[in-house]
Amino acid sequence: MIHVLRFLTKQPKILKLWHKILFSSFLARGAGFVRLSLSVCVLSFLAGCSQAIETTSSSNAANSPLPKETRDLLVKKGMRISAPIFIRIFKKESELEIWKQKDDGLFYYLKTYPICNWSGKLGPKLKQGDKQAPEGFYKVSRGQMNPNSKFHLSFNLGYPNAYDRSFKRTGANLMVHGDCSSAGCYAMTDALVEEIYAFAREAFDGGQEFFYVHAYPFRMTSKNMALHKRSRWMKFWLDLKKGYDQFELARVPPKIRVCEKRYQVNPAFADFSYQINPAGPCPGSPGFRPMRRAPDLTIARSQRQRRQGDPLSQIIETRRQESAQEKHDPGFDSLSLPDDIFSDDLGGLRDGVY
Repeated sequence: MIHVLRFLTKQPKILKLWHKILFSSFLARGAGFVRLSLSVCVLSFLAGCSQAIETTSSSNAANSPLPKETRDLLVKKGMRISAPIFIRIFKKESELEIWKQKDDGLFYYLKTYPICNWSGKLGPKLKQGDKQAPEGFYKVSRGQMNPNSKFHLSFNLGYPNAYDRSFKRTGANLMVHGDCSSAGCYAMTDALVEEIYAFAREAFDGGQEFFYVHAYPFRMTSKNMALHKRSRWMKFWLDLKKGYDQFELARVPPKIRVCEKRYQVNPAFADFSYQINPAGPCPGSPGFRPMRRAPDLTIARSQRQRRQGDPLSQIIETRRQESAQEKHDPGFDSLSLPDDIFSDDLGGLRDGVY
């Protein structure tokens, strides 16, 4: 019986019909059917991606090549299969876009995929269990790709990021995945998630360390913003629109930092040499106090560049020597972040830099 119920949770149309039958039977016969109905509801909840820990057997789907028609499209548009990618998601339109970088450094539109299912409503995710799909600026490294997902294939968006954590928002396992079912994620059909996964895999194999995912409530046009001007999320969406507009103008994903509990798009302090508290004041604001000195490069990357004779290696070594004296510096903030703030897998600072 359990296997039958689990099968039903993966068939939205059948599940809806099953719920109708149960409800009709309940009206006709009373509470005798409540227990069975609750079983279906519980399994439906467990099927939600944000509530489940992804474990399943390995699948060859993660190594599936791009379809021939997609490879032909790449050739037609003059794009290398291994070139970096950029992804945009639009909730209201239920669309996911893939952009590819060309040799001139700019990103060009490649393809749009229909999102099969997303849960919740317009607005950001706030807490574990609200079944809201996140909105904001995220980035995905190779370590966030899951070839063994119980939802066919998936990649983790990285929620909560520094912005989300500044509001103490909770939740985990927020993904783009297959299986066409969602409880806080962006669900695709299995065939489409294979193609999207292949784009990411090829980009990582080509040398891209991470790719950005910008998740929007809708296309951030002036018309759409006017339609939602009374939303409680308008201030948040205005910050998202800055990122949307910057990309539309420059065709390069903008630099994003977080301070004063707001996304700062291409700020003047984007390369500021101190770590910024996402919930604290921005550099230049009254009361700003740096938390700790930020390295120019992650340890693994600096070692790689030192082997290649990178001229910055001496600067990095000098920074390290200076850091040994910082604890004696009366102007240095002793309330620094934990040592694990730096992560090569995330391409740099974990908090405030994306």
